Amino acid sequence: MKKISFRSALLLLGGALSFLMACQEGAKPPAGDSSDPLRKEPCPDTVSLVERILTAEEQAKLQPDSVLQLLRQGNRRFVTSTLTLRNHAEILRRAILGQYPKAVILSCIDSRVPVEDVFDRGIGDVFVARVAGNIVNEDIIASMEYGCKVSGAKLILVLGHEYCGAIKSAIDKVELGNITALLARIRPAVDSLSSFPGEKTSKNPAFVHAVCEENIKLTIGRIRAGSPMLREMEQKGAIKIVGALYNMETGRVDFE
Repeated sequence: MKKISFRSALLLLGGALSFLMACQEGAKPPAGDSSDPLRKEPCPDTVSLVERILTAEEQAKLQPDSVLQLLRQGNRRFVTSTLTLRNHAEILRRAILGQYPKAVILSCIDSRVPVEDVFDRGIGDVFVARVAGNIVNEDIIASMEYGCKVSGAKLILVLGHEYCGAIKSAIDKVELGNITALLARIRPAVDSLSSFPGEKTSKNPAFVHAVCEENIKLTIGRIRAGSPMLREMEQKGAIKIVGALYNMETGRVDFE
């Protein structure tokens, strides 16, 4: 067996200590989000956090603008690869007795848009509805009513994304099974851009981008028109209904 010199042994020990210190450093929550009441309990025996589940009292004190700010902060952490490391097993056990989420997020089903990660949110933080093209129907609006009126969420966010296959298919007037009816809900966004300068096809990224943005606006309009309950809550300042677009290349979310 080859003998290890005393100097080599010291170098190995130093490397091991450096590794342990780096792991310990990784246990610290990212700076700049001290306003989030959940980010408070570092777990001493892991490099993840055990978050407190929001209580009904804490949720009631939240304002729509503050929730929107938390989503902005979380997205900045996502973009800079400083996501919170969470002890999901422990947080899951703490969430059993109830949920008091901050927001309802409507997203496309696209697998490249990991909604909770995009906003650095954990278990119990947000309701997420996913459907191709982030469109709404009666069931989705009812789910939003439940999330806000019954469960106390303060924000509805309609999240579209670049390079959306549903948007491209609507532009191309694809007809295929039940997909045809879904795409019909996106077509008004396409048709409303008749004056768009340039090629109005799915091969034109600028046009696809414009339709994505228009589809978000129309979806928000349908939520307000389809739910007098949510419209009244928004008018009274109890909730906000906003839109945002996820940039597939950078991970950044641009809010309206």
